[in-house]
Amino acid sequence: MSFPSDLEIARQATIRPLDEIADTAGIPGEYLEPYGDGAAKIKLDAIEAMSDRPRARYVVISAITPTPLGEGKTTTTVGLGQGFSHIGKKATIAIRQPSMGPTFGIKGGAAGGGYSQVVPMELFNLHLTGDMHAVTAAHNMCSAMLDAHLFHGNELELDLHNITWRRVLDINDRALRNIVVGMGGRLDGIPRETGFDITAASEVMAALALCTSLQDLRARMGRIVVGYSKAGTPITAEELQVAGSMTVILREAIKPNLMQTLEGTPALVHCGPFGNIATGNSSIVADQIGIHTGDFLLTEAGFGADMGAERFFNIKCRASGIAPDAAVLVATVRGLKAHSGNHKIVAGKPLPEALLVENPDEVHQGGDNLRKQLENMQIHGVSPVVAINVFPGDHDVDIQAIHEIAQEYGARAATTTHFADGGSGAAELAEAVAEAADEPSDFHVLYPDEMSLRDKIRTVAEKVYGADGVEFSPAANKQIDTYEANGFGNLPVCIAKTHLSLSSDPALKGAPTGWTLPVREVRASVGAGFVYPICGDMRTMPGLGKTPGAAGIDIDEHGEIVGLS
Repeated sequence: MSFPSDLEIARQATIRPLDEIADTAGIPGEYLEPYGDGAAKIKLDAIEAMSDRPRARYVVISAITPTPLGEGKTTTTVGLGQGFSHIGKKATIAIRQPSMGPTFGIKGGAAGGGYSQVVPMELFNLHLTGDMHAVTAAHNMCSAMLDAHLFHGNELELDLHNITWRRVLDINDRALRNIVVGMGGRLDGIPRETGFDITAASEVMAALALCTSLQDLRARMGRIVVGYSKAGTPITAEELQVAGSMTVILREAIKPNLMQTLEGTPALVHCGPFGNIATGNSSIVADQIGIHTGDFLLTEAGFGADMGAERFFNIKCRASGIAPDAAVLVATVRGLKAHSGNHKIVAGKPLPEALLVENPDEVHQGGDNLRKQLENMQIHGVSPVVAINVFPGDHDVDIQAIHEIAQEYGARAATTTHFADGGSGAAELAEAVAEAADEPSDFHVLYPDEMSLRDKIRTVAEKVYGADGVEFSPAANKQIDTYEANGFGNLPVCIAKTHLSLSSDPALKGAPTGWTLPVREVRASVGAGFVYPICGDMRTMPGLGKTPGAAGIDIDEHGEIVGLS
């Protein structure tokens, strides 16, 4: 019999009342705002009300550099959360909200998979409580106020050729990447070039994820830089008199969403900043609540450990003040073999037969990526645990090779079969994570606030990515000088590069050496609180493929959603 689809599994789940889930987590019922039967908002007053409860162990889940095969990071986060209940521990998971762009595009949903999912799956992947749309509206309110300001005389003297604020939409639409607004008659605005990004790439989303309170969010909205005057002075949302309205639109969206896994583990689902140009982590306010809900708080960081985990350590933890106790690094036999560079793997096509044969030497060869990502955890003073996500057909000798790599770095490793077996399949991993979290932690950020922006970029490039150095374009050098002159030099850096390689070249697998990181442009997300150098071609508005997921999603004769994955 074939394995059931994620949607079929999710629909068979017995969903517990959310007040029971909240009670399990110690969240007082008076702070819940139900959203139907499947989700509830948590009032931010819960942060203070729960502050005297014991602090949970804080664990970040990351992975090797992604491959087209998928390593199962979200599924592992969910499975591990369920796994703790099988060893007598209480865990809460904190994960990002999905964007509808990928859901209807090629990636599909982000609720986990198999018997390690957050449910209801349809609600999770489609709108949830409307937070994405609130971010869209707040962002575009700023855009509308900006264009109205230009129309009514441009008192702030914004340079039409140096406006950095675009518009956003939570749909993949390549035709909107570059547009001209203000076309038509005199009353239709000032013509200028601009474009759309996907909502997950909005600075408003990044700021929402990194704020620690409603008032902090208000301050961050005010600091957003929308462009520059002809004299080079930054113009902010505060000066446009729109920051207050933006915050009002986000007043409900700042509240984390409470859901549950298939086995009733509490799940805090909140925010979904883009993983390429932003932090790729869920919200700080969700963690402020989750850190007092049991024995462990598990939070996922997007893409590989060089991306999401590095930003978790150096941006999110810097802003939250919450130090991690351990880290999980998800790896698969197939993924490490892919990093050997010996196989041509194309998403959606059958796997090469050679990839599936027993070959521990190839695992060790591709294991250079795992070795570097283990180093990336350890240089931050955090004890890593390798989660070997086992697939059917994996060979014992190949799995043993991953154990050997972990042993080289003094790291624990455990196999997990949570996709097929749910929480029971992650019990061994839960034991290993509990042991690692009990060890003394020496967590520290990689660089101080006062370090120059260039040196921050070099530090991450050389210590985390393994680059020999950094090459700044003339434009990047000029932008850095401008940011430091405007007082932005104390911000952390969030390097925008490909997630498909430790390097800036997506074709380079494993752990490339002998390369230089090219910084062609540098932008500032002052409201969110970071500067992001751009290294390569970053698409902030995805496009739909020839046969996107949207083509197969429908409503059947019973009113049920079909085709969602």
